[in-house]
Amino acid sequence: MDVRIEAEHDLSPMDLSSLEERLHRDNRRVTNRDDDRGLAFVIRDNNGHAIAVAAGYSWASTSELTLMWVDEVHRGRGYGRRLLEAFVAEAADRGVKKIWVSSHDFQAPGLYEKAGFARMAELAGWPEGHSNIILCKTLAADGAA
Repeated sequence: MDVRIEAEHDLSPMDLSSLEERLHRDNRRVTNRDDDRGLAFVIRDNNGHAIAVAAGYSWASTSELTLMWVDEVHRGRGYGRRLLEAFVAEAADRGVKKIWVSSHDFQAPGLYEKAGFARMAELAGWPEGHSNIILCKTLAADGAA
């Protein structure tokens, strides 16, 4: 069989989702764990527009927070902290033992540290002139944070 590599830098969300699901099927098969679920909380304004979100997933006793965002005009009101608390509580209810998050130095590593996350790695130069910080929160055996 002849194969070729082609640049397709703008895959559609549907194509990416389909490919990601194939990866997840492989992961489930190899680990014998099929408990992967999305985990997300959103704050909306009176018009229903999302103004803040904490989103990720849980799987195999772990969780990853992949998206934390608060609209700039709504920052400083504690929304990020409240979303993070809700995310951690739901992960604990699902039996998660560790929650991982990546935050650039210009984003919110301090928010995570105040919430009990510990720095596990700092990757300098990602992006140039900054660092990408990997943090982890270990939850108690009884599911409490």
